[in-house]
Amino acid sequence: MNEARLNAFLGKAINDLGAAVSAVLVSLGDALGYYRALAAARLTPAELAAKTGTHERYAREWLGNQAAGGYVDYDRETGRYFLNDEQRACLADPSGPVDLAGAYEIVRDLFHIRDKALENFRSGAGMEWGEHHTCLFHGTERFFRAGYNMNLLSSWLPALDGLIGKLQRGIRVADVGCGHGASTILMAKSFPKSDFVGIDYHPASIDTARLRARAADVDNIRFEVGDATSYGGRDYDFIAFFDCLHDMADPVNAARHAREALRRDGHCMVVEPLAGDSVDQNLNPIGRVYYGASSLICVPVSLARRGPALGAQAGEGRLRKVLVDGGGFTRFRRAAETPFNIVLEARP
Repeated sequence: MNEARLNAFLGKAINDLGAAVSAVLVSLGDALGYYRALAAARLTPAELAAKTGTHERYAREWLGNQAAGGYVDYDRETGRYFLNDEQRACLADPSGPVDLAGAYEIVRDLFHIRDKALENFRSGAGMEWGEHHTCLFHGTERFFRAGYNMNLLSSWLPALDGLIGKLQRGIRVADVGCGHGASTILMAKSFPKSDFVGIDYHPASIDTARLRARAADVDNIRFEVGDATSYGGRDYDFIAFFDCLHDMADPVNAARHAREALRRDGHCMVVEPLAGDSVDQNLNPIGRVYYGASSLICVPVSLARRGPALGAQAGEGRLRKVLVDGGGFTRFRRAAETPFNIVLEARP
């Protein structure tokens, strides 16, 4: 046994164990308002507890955990804790670049479905999206909404040839697999002359999307329950799949249906998790997160309906086969990318 490699591995494992133990504490800190309070002021444990209506002893221990993990900063001279600018942007700002606390709501769901996952690994069975705990739906909305707020209007839509001008003049848009409608609502608010429909097969998500749209006061949008291979309507100018095509039971027919529903000069945008075409290209921190989520969420959703289970690390090559070879699109390119996503444009 190589002692240096052993120590290096144990160092990594202890760091991971600390992160796993801390996952629930991140969720608690978000729910209790700890991050928001620390974003506003430097506080002692007693002050934090007083501001949030919680118990000082628990707040003290929580702060120690968060400071040890680098999620909160500590001023040893004053004994106060606070969020620096970068922590504040990711933990206490709903419009920030990454909603980390939202991502931990996804993690929260994974422990809820652990026993079901154990059975699935043995049997090969699947698990429908709607079988998950509701924290998954809200966590997914929060985590991905942050990315859409940062990128959708500023870089993703402008990367599609001529699309912005069409949206400004007024076109028909379908957002397939819309979930709670974060992407649909953002586009509808930004392009009031265009008409938007959000489509999802999960009725509870569509109910939430309708509530979100009413709260946002947008009237050029509607939401409907529908399957990606059979939703109604033709002559769409733009069809989008945000972080969902790889989950689907029949991604090839979803792509084919989108092509048939598009006008001849229409656009299809597919936003997918960032991934290479081979396993070794994905052996990195981002790939680790996506392989983990894929094992417990994405693959089971597809297998529940005997789908191909593309997984969250499908890669551009496999997605090209789905959209071009299977779906019949004739033009395909990578239009943009972020550290978390690739943005693909397919045209009839």
